[in-house]
Amino acid sequence: MTPRNLRRLAAKVEFILGSGSPRRWELLKETGISFRRLVPYVEETIDPDESPFHSAQRLAEQKALTVSGRVGTGAVVLGCDTIVILGKQILQKPKNEPEAFEILMCLSGRQHVVCTALALASGKEVLASGSELTRVFFNQVSSQQINDYIATGEPMDKAGAYGIQGMGAFLVDRIEGNLDNVIGLPRTLLGQLAGKTLRKLEDAGEQQ
Repeated sequence: MTPRNLRRLAAKVEFILGSGSPRRWELLKETGISFRRLVPYVEETIDPDESPFHSAQRLAEQKALTVSGRVGTGAVVLGCDTIVILGKQILQKPKNEPEAFEILMCLSGRQHVVCTALALASGKEVLASGSELTRVFFNQVSSQQINDYIATGEPMDKAGAYGIQGMGAFLVDRIEGNLDNVIGLPRTLLGQLAGKTLRKLEDAGEQQ
């Protein structure tokens, strides 16, 4: 079901997904709104003095602004960032297969938090941003199971080295929270941010 505010926003302005993720593209496509996609080129650096949740939101805002700066003020751009947090450690996308193996072994039999941050921007301004958390409980898995999974190639472009909606589903015992958030696009949150963006755009229109 398409959030009403998202549908209204996409009808009012051009809507752009600022992400190269095929999973986010599919989730947004399922809403039925009209949009196009532009990939942001942002170095995803983590500040050790910054909380993981602030890191995700900062990166989502940077991605949205990077794309909105390219297209100007006639569009609203959605930027996204998903991080996996184990204890106080951020688990990013693995750089190679040994790193993917290490990450998945650390997650085996334990719980972690997935945080996805979203930001909507137009021109040089972030209009709305926020984040959502989901707790994920992993099954205890063997080294062989992990190696077999890594051999599929699926873990290599994903935070935490797994895809819950794909072949990596066997890793997960259960979740507490929103599945869309783990995949990378919490649509309820997106609807809330779309509502805030609409109000800002309407207020700006009234002031002109």
